[in-house]
Amino acid sequence: MGKPVETFSKKEREKKKFKKQLDKKDKAEGRKANSNKGKSLEDMMAYIDENGNITSSPPDQNKRKIMNAEDIQIGVPKQENLAFADPVRNGIVVFYNESKGYGFIKDLASQESIFAHANGLTQAIRENDKVTFETGQGAKGLNAIKVKKL
Repeated sequence: MGKPVETFSKKEREKKKFKKQLDKKDKAEGRKANSNKGKSLEDMMAYIDENGNITSSPPDQNKRKIMNAEDIQIGVPKQENLAFADPVRNGIVVFYNESKGYGFIKDLASQESIFAHANGLTQAIRENDKVTFETGQGAKGLNAIKVKKL
């Protein structure tokens, strides 16, 4: 049997393979050198200063504020149930699109704009009509229901 012939392309492939192995070893050594393992707890700590910025240095003890844990609110506070004396409200139709079947009613008491859909109407309405209505919770907020023209 004859000796295998080494061609130029074979040599180049071997060089590339060897270079890849060296690069891989260098990267592994670099990761070991820059590893965060084994650092002390103080090196890993992060602090928040009086302005809310994250820093690596501990805060000044003179600027420390003492707070009660009960004063801290987590989440949104529950809304109190308001006792409605009269569920029927008065308002003015500020916008109504008859072709699309929706509009908005401005509540006279709270000046709040409330969505009105054709399904919640008992009579046909137009813009600038004075109406009475009740409110119900819809998918995106308050909806006017049982809308009647005055």
